[in-house]
Amino acid sequence: MRTAHELTVENDGIADTLTLTRGVSRAEVIREICVHLEPYQTGEKPIAGDTVIAKDLTIDSLAIMDMVMELEDRFDVSIPMSVVAEIHTVDQLADTIRDLRAQS
Repeated sequence: MRTAHELTVENDGIADTLTLTRGVSRAEVIREICVHLEPYQTGEKPIAGDTVIAKDLTIDSLAIMDMVMELEDRFDVSIPMSVVAEIHTVDQLADTIRDLRAQS
């Protein structure tokens, strides 16, 4: 049986609650997504949870699909195409991956 655990982390006075599901924190998923998106970053604005993947970055739809497939392999999930079409931000992608991991 697998369970989710919550951990509150304080860094520089900012508290963040990390929910660990099957050993993967939300921060870890976001970090992995950012690594994949870094080559498409424009300007000085860092990639963050509210970054709109197709709008705020110089990434095309084929590169997005390649990234999604790599993330599926990395986190052992399968994201249905209908769900991929509804994902716009880094946060949404991270939450989708974590939700799918929690279901398996």
